[in-house]
Amino acid sequence: MRIQHFETLQPVCPVCKAATGRLHPLVIADVTQEDGRHIVQGILHCTLATCQREFPVIDGVPLIIRDIRGYLSENAFQISLRDDLAPVLESALGDCLGAGSTFDICRQHLSSYTWDHYADLDPQGEIGDIRPGSMVRALHQGLDLADTHCSLAERSGPMVDIGCSVGRSTFALAERYHGLTLGVDLNFPMLRLASRLLRTGTVSYPRRRVGLVYDRREFHAALPNADLVDFWACDAMALPFADGAFAAATSMNMLDCVASPVDFLGAMASVLGSGAPAVITCPYDWSISATPMECWIGGHSQRGPEGGASEPALRRLLKQNASQSRKYLHLLAEQEVEWQVRVHSRSTMCYKSHLVLAQTQE
Repeated sequence: MRIQHFETLQPVCPVCKAATGRLHPLVIADVTQEDGRHIVQGILHCTLATCQREFPVIDGVPLIIRDIRGYLSENAFQISLRDDLAPVLESALGDCLGAGSTFDICRQHLSSYTWDHYADLDPQGEIGDIRPGSMVRALHQGLDLADTHCSLAERSGPMVDIGCSVGRSTFALAERYHGLTLGVDLNFPMLRLASRLLRTGTVSYPRRRVGLVYDRREFHAALPNADLVDFWACDAMALPFADGAFAAATSMNMLDCVASPVDFLGAMASVLGSGAPAVITCPYDWSISATPMECWIGGHSQRGPEGGASEPALRRLLKQNASQSRKYLHLLAEQEVEWQVRVHSRSTMCYKSHLVLAQTQE
């Protein structure tokens, strides 16, 4: 955790914010390991005497999450997983734990997302017919819209990348706009990879060849303005920030991964300043493991007026202020973007994501 980001963004206790609406700032209560201006291990405290919730900083990532006990309980394996094993031992561990294990799922996700985010910087990135960088291309397509419709390049203030995954979109925002940028996600292994890259300048991940066979890839990645970037574990539905804390937001393929997309849009709007732009992409790959079906935006009820389509349903939500909040996101522009996800060396999934540019209104 960068001290600069903590001091500038002034995170608040998400427990107090949800319970009372009052904003009680967090303080750095304990530091057990530092790396320059990074806190690698430590504890944050709520300043309210009757709360004093503790939020740990682990491997450079602060866990500022409302249900911190539940999160740690559900993610104990991922958080405590060693990342210093030799490839031969990592391979043996993967074979012993088997397909479908938590270890296997972690490696698959890291392989797919890190390849798309960073393989263009890897001398052996398998460029060929399958091009990495779908996310970055989609992001810049959305930012081009924001520059045109909202003059994003002329706005000042910190930016937030919600659902940052392994972090390339956060780095890309800082590179393009030269401003303080924060990436937030709940996937700890991905955040740990991004945070390590931030401190060491090195990408290291398991690239899946086939089945349980992985090749460890490690290479240097020089990312401009990396000193303006940080990564935190935060719940997109309960962001620990004051209203209007950010000048812009991005969220790449996140909308269909939250429990309530409507509430997510409202939470995003609340932390944005007046007239601030939000770039959102979504392939509408709905799953009940992530979102209850009654909360899907389209994808069901094909007998209705929208025929079950997601795009018109989102347009309606962004024009009618479905969250009924004081500040809401209003649709300005939309496009379609291509998106490729590498599964393994012989398999790639191709998506068409719906890209929308919205702007906060009151």
